[in-house]
Amino acid sequence: MEFVTNPTEIEDKSFEMISELLGDRQFDPANLNVIKRVIHTSADFDYADNLVFSENAVAIGKEALKNGANIVTDTQMGRSGINKAALQKLGCVTHCFIDSPEVAEIAKETGQTRARTAVDRAIETLEKPIIFVVGNAPTALIRLYENIVEKGFKPDLIIAVPVGFVNVVESKELILELDIPHIVARGRKGGSNVAAAICNALLYETAGRD
Repeated sequence: MEFVTNPTEIEDKSFEMISELLGDRQFDPANLNVIKRVIHTSADFDYADNLVFSENAVAIGKEALKNGANIVTDTQMGRSGINKAALQKLGCVTHCFIDSPEVAEIAKETGQTRARTAVDRAIETLEKPIIFVVGNAPTALIRLYENIVEKGFKPDLIIAVPVGFVNVVESKELILELDIPHIVARGRKGGSNVAAAICNALLYETAGRD
C-alpha cells in the first residue's frame, strides 16, 4: 500500500475528503472554511450542524485580526495550537492568564475558578481589538457574559466552544443571546483543539499560510 507522507498533500487530501463527505450540503461560503477546519481537526462531522455563526462573524473576526487583535485563550493548550507564523504576519498576540500568580491568588481568595478570574484580568489589561477563544472553561464564558451585560464590555469576537458537562451547554446559550459577534459550538462538544482550529481558520484566511 502506498501512503501519502508529504504534510501539504496530507492536508489537501483531507480537505478533499471532507468536501466529498459533506456532499451537496449548502453552507454560507463565508463560514465554510471554519467548518471544514474544525472537522479536519476533530474528524467529527457533527460540527457541520453544531457550529453557529452570528451575522458576519467571520468577516468581523478577520478585520480584528488585520488590526492586530489581542487573542485571549482560556488554556495554554488552546494558545499553543494557534499558528505562530500567521500571528506574526498580522501583528497579533495571544494571551492566557490562567497560570498568572495574581489570577491564582484572587481565585483562591474569592473561591472562583481561575478561568473566571482570568477573564477579568484580560479585560483589565488588554486593549481592543480583542478576541476571546474559549475551548475548555464554561465559567470563562459566564464571566465574559456578565462583563458584557453588566459592564458594557464589547469584545470584537467570541469563539465559544468549551467541551464537557457542567455549565457547558448553558454557558454557550448565554453567548448566543448576545449582540456580540460569535462562533459557538452548540451542545457539549468542543475543546481547546477546536477553539484553536477556528482561530487558525480565520488567521489563514486573513494572512495566508506558508
